[in-house]
Amino acid sequence: MYRIRTFDKISEKGLAIFDKVIYSVSPDEMNPDAIILRSHVLEAGEIGGGVMCVARAGAGYNNIPVELCSGKGIVVFNTPGANANAVKELVLCSLFLSARDVVGGILFAMSLKDAEDPAGAIEKGKSRFMGPELKEKNLGVIGLGAIGVMVANAALELGMNVFGYDPYLSVESAWDLSGKVRKASSPEEVYRHCDYITFHIPLVESTKGIIGRESIAKMKEGVRILNFSRGGLADDSALLEALDSGKVERYVTDFPGKAMLGHPKVVCIPHLGASTSESEENCSTMAASQIREYLEKGNIVNSVNYPKCLMELTSPGRLTVAHRNVPNMLGRILAVLAERNINVEDMLNKGKGDYAYTIVNTCSEIGEDVLKSVSAIDGVLMARAIK
Repeated sequence: MYRIRTFDKISEKGLAIFDKVIYSVSPDEMNPDAIILRSHVLEAGEIGGGVMCVARAGAGYNNIPVELCSGKGIVVFNTPGANANAVKELVLCSLFLSARDVVGGILFAMSLKDAEDPAGAIEKGKSRFMGPELKEKNLGVIGLGAIGVMVANAALELGMNVFGYDPYLSVESAWDLSGKVRKASSPEEVYRHCDYITFHIPLVESTKGIIGRESIAKMKEGVRILNFSRGGLADDSALLEALDSGKVERYVTDFPGKAMLGHPKVVCIPHLGASTSESEENCSTMAASQIREYLEKGNIVNSVNYPKCLMELTSPGRLTVAHRNVPNMLGRILAVLAERNINVEDMLNKGKGDYAYTIVNTCSEIGEDVLKSVSAIDGVLMARAIK
């Protein structure tokens, strides 16, 4: 039986994918084969020696120690696109909130509850909250993954001119992206032309503080910035200076830091991007399906640290190996099989950065002696037999 440990509240629709005959799913599993989580910050001590994979029911994965997992041969999954529509809808809402001070207007109207003439006060004070229309304004989308593409396409329908920038644009995203989106050659091109800029990129070392003094200085006067990726993308002190000076007219974020709370030009949203029942169900269902595919067949889909590897399981035996991406690894693995006269029917070997993954279908089942010999190869991080 496979043991799955859950952190956070995971949608029951997704967990229902785990067959109760061969899976035990609980937040109390102490020696799990797999972990599924959402926002929980996974500590090294929570990753036991038997863990084979970790699935994040969401797109971001900075709450998982990915490099630690990679070095142990643990596959880390995320669920790109599962919550994309939910985030897109909130980004569109935030475009309107950034244009006119709708939030300030609502708070103003609510404060007039006990006024003698609230209607008169509203008419007198409403001009403070006016702003521009979105139509024919320029929107820059930094990052054209599942969410960025949806936002860009939807903004076109609002009558906006859209500039998109993503040096790592995938073939799938390119197919989905409207041909009317102007392809920017650099972030600076977006900064120079756009009245609104929305960021949809992962938080990694190279993107920390990307919304900072240097980038803001290149933006248009009165630019409106949206951040629905991660709080760490923004240098809060630089943003506050720009907001106070008028360089940035409005900042809307789903990840508000303490410094942003209460500022009149900042709309702070409490991480609601994926907070829809549909999104939570989609993410948990995708995460659970990926775990099952990996545990039962050894196939990898949507991993952030190991390559995509899918091969039909048609043989009596299957050997899967997570290893470092170094020369002659495949030869050494096959040599172990040859020594035991184990015939290979099919195989797949792919690399991703410093790590690689190999699947070998064999005419006979893989025994413990084979696993022991393969595991002893320098650079092998995990070896497993699928029956």
